Amino acid sequence: MSETDSSPTVGDGNAESTFTVVVAALANLGIAVAKAVAGVVSGSSAMLAEAAHSVADTVTELLLLTALKRSSRPADEEHPLGHGPERYIWALLASVATFVGGAVFAVYDGIHTLIHGEKLGDPLISYIVLGVAFLLESFSLRTGLRQVRAEAARLGTAAGHYLRVTPDTAVKAVVLEDSAALVGLLLAAGGLLGAQLTGSGVYDGIASVLIGLLLVCVAWVLGRSNARLLIGRPLPRSMRDAVREEILTVPHIVAVLELTTLIQGPREILVAAKVDFRDASSARQVEWACEEAEQQLRERFPSIRRVYLDPTPGLGDERSTGEGRTGEGPTGRRPTDG
Repeated sequence: MSETDSSPTVGDGNAESTFTVVVAALANLGIAVAKAVAGVVSGSSAMLAEAAHSVADTVTELLLLTALKRSSRPADEEHPLGHGPERYIWALLASVATFVGGAVFAVYDGIHTLIHGEKLGDPLISYIVLGVAFLLESFSLRTGLRQVRAEAARLGTAAGHYLRVTPDTAVKAVVLEDSAALVGLLLAAGGLLGAQLTGSGVYDGIASVLIGLLLVCVAWVLGRSNARLLIGRPLPRSMRDAVREEILTVPHIVAVLELTTLIQGPREILVAAKVDFRDASSARQVEWACEEAEQQLRERFPSIRRVYLDPTPGLGDERSTGEGRTGEGPTGRRPTDG
């Protein structure tokens, strides 16, 4: 892809995403155990909510690893367009796991604490666990942000824009979940401090509810992103315009009447177009023009894996089958309005 392109779909494969997810999974697994122990010892509902948060994140990362592995399988007879979209099914399930495993438990436990109160123990271990967890989550987030910045720089776009529109939802999930984890740790620390200073578990319960609501937001954003990609999302308008311009540079092609693009995965794009060729072009020239268009598109946009061009007469063109018939227009398929 050219340096001026702003497409969010180019990368070097699943290696970077897999590494990012593995780092996050290992960090969250250890943090979940530590938080659970600290929550039981201190009697803090916010710590238990954070433990549920980390468990949900660990399950999420396992689902994302499954998504990366299964979506990378090559096309076969039963799946001629490959398995790319399968990653969004598993990623959608990951967002559901975040909601059910983390948000629901955190909100429930917080409300239970607000209604029934809680017996607080020694918060020291909780503070220690929160500090260690903050360092581990920061490292995991740094890994994810490093990949986001690298991809954004490669595409010549801002990191924030890349994160919003990228179809690599595995990296997006890690960055959002780790960011939410850091905010959740601060909320849990605030709840513990409030409970310690006042002797009331209200602050701890409020912190637990806020952690749950934070997870609801993360689950909603990730679920919506994956749902849009499952339904079918086209390339950004700027890249669609660039694809159209590239096709028009091919000899014998005079117009792109209709252009359809579909993101099947972070590095799998399908392009289909109805193309008008010069009337004087021979069948051989049309065939070679189609091959040349596909080669040029793949060279400029490495993420484009499949190109289908349909030779279609433009407006005003007449087919030989319809010429010379009184009172009749061209037969067969209607020309497509570009």
